[in-house]
Amino acid sequence: MAKGTSAAIRPLGDKVLIKRDEAQTKTTSGLYLPETSKEKPMTATVEAVGTGRLNEESGARVPLSVKKGDRVLISKWGGTEVKLNEKEYLIISEEDILAVVED
Repeated sequence: MAKGTSAAIRPLGDKVLIKRDEAQTKTTSGLYLPETSKEKPMTATVEAVGTGRLNEESGARVPLSVKKGDRVLISKWGGTEVKLNEKEYLIISEEDILAVVED
């Protein structure tokens, strides 16, 4: 669970709570980027995961492929943005996660 000062977010089912990496503030050549030209990063860190997708045939939960702390590559426009205790998160379906980044 992502914990704030007074509340926590627990995703349900196949949902994953992530925190996007910070957008680049300057180019590799050293030029600072204005706020309007920054692209949303496609990498993020998993903060919490749901209980898994429900298999309708067997009734069993299928566990998620990611876990808290994983760095992931996500689709650019997927998910729902939420703000809790001045922190911004994204809740996405596991299917919107493209890959796990292994350093």
